[in-house]
Amino acid sequence: MKAMWAGFAAVILIGIGANFALQEIGFSSEDRYSGDSVRLN
Repeated sequence: MKAMWAGFAAVILIGIGANFALQEIGFSSEDRYSGDSVRLN
C-alpha cells in the first residue's frame, strides 16, 4: 500500500513539474497548435 501511494505522489509531482517546465519553454498546446490568425484570451 505504501508503494502505491508513493507511486501516486510521484505521478502527481512529475505531472505538475512537466506542466510548469513545458509552459516555460513554450511547448504548451496553445503555443504549438495555434497560428497567427487565432486569438487566444
